[in-house]
Amino acid sequence: MSKNGNSGELLIASGTFDRQSLAGKVVVITGAGGGIGYEAARSLRWLGAKIIIAEINKKNGRLAEERLCREFGAGGAFFIHTDVGDGRSIERLRRQVFSHLSSVDIVINNATLAPLGAVWDTPIQDWDSSYRVNLRGPVLLARSFLPGMLARNSGVFICVSSLGTAFMGAYEALKAAQVHLGNTLDAELQGTGVSAFTIGPGFVPTQTALDSIHRLAALMDKSTDEMFTIVNEYKISVEAAGAGFAAAVILAERYRGQEISSSQALIDAGISLEDTPQVQDLLAINKEQITQALELCRRVRSTLAEQSAGWEARSVFEKQWMIRTFRNRAKMPIEQWLETLNQLETNLEKQDSVQLAATCAPLASLVNFYVYLYDMAKGYVKDPQQREEQLAIVKSWQTDVEELDRLLGANAL
Repeated sequence: MSKNGNSGELLIASGTFDRQSLAGKVVVITGAGGGIGYEAARSLRWLGAKIIIAEINKKNGRLAEERLCREFGAGGAFFIHTDVGDGRSIERLRRQVFSHLSSVDIVINNATLAPLGAVWDTPIQDWDSSYRVNLRGPVLLARSFLPGMLARNSGVFICVSSLGTAFMGAYEALKAAQVHLGNTLDAELQGTGVSAFTIGPGFVPTQTALDSIHRLAALMDKSTDEMFTIVNEYKISVEAAGAGFAAAVILAERYRGQEISSSQALIDAGISLEDTPQVQDLLAINKEQITQALELCRRVRSTLAEQSAGWEARSVFEKQWMIRTFRNRAKMPIEQWLETLNQLETNLEKQDSVQLAATCAPLASLVNFYVYLYDMAKGYVKDPQQREEQLAIVKSWQTDVEELDRLLGANAL
């Protein structure tokens, strides 16, 4: 299906990737019998990868294999019945994969279980089931396939996060743990050719998700329309979510240690979504705001460049801690931030509305980093005068980013 829901070219094909970018690679995708996992498998097959469909539902798994082979040719997709929370099942998966293939290059922890209900009302069995799928499963897969990736010094291990709200504690608590698992793996994989990160698909209107919306509306005493208004900002098609997973695989080195979204991966891959702003959708550019934004962008980039140079002068331990802390808080490595701000500056100088709309600069995340620095300074700078001076400096950095974010989000842009 194409991005408009009709048969035709896959969305992943509209990006900047070559058709065989992942030729020879083997991908294990859990829960790939349908939904996002299946669409990720389609995009990855288009990119040339071989797919292992690790699915607990035998009917869905077999059907997914048949459909992928029919669309892309035989021999590129294999269903292996798998219960991700069962260590013996994961071991069987490992043995079956290696009986036919020499390696697993990529693991995508797509399988999920989402119990609903208040913390005090959700049966402990539901918490246990959620733990098995949403955390124990990814850990078992890491234990099974990361050693081989490390031996080859090449691989990608992807955790999957989600949107959270009330009455989803038995789901979100374990999904949050999976995000932390991705962060921990990133720290442990530093200096290797193996990348670990987390991706969130956004709100994908599958039948399961739609059923959950109705149940959550009742639990939160809201109308279904109100719930859809809440999640609509994050809405993305099933194919787009899956294509985002596939794009993130190719861009894995860029995303190490981050929590990204499918939409961000698609934008970075040069893939436009249906709701991407076009020239005719933008209001006339306000020249004064463009000038202000350009000045702020240069200032923010200069500040980051100075901070990066300062980190290089620190001890190895302090340098690594600051680099990792920045990446986790700001959602991109410092080098990528400098590159993004440089591109943003160029587009502001050209007053290019289309490129401004397409430039992905998560400034709110950069604000979060400075908020963190501010809180750290309050606790670690002992001298009162020095503390106030340091806090004022950090606050000025934060204010610059907040104002730039406000200007770029204004209707004039």
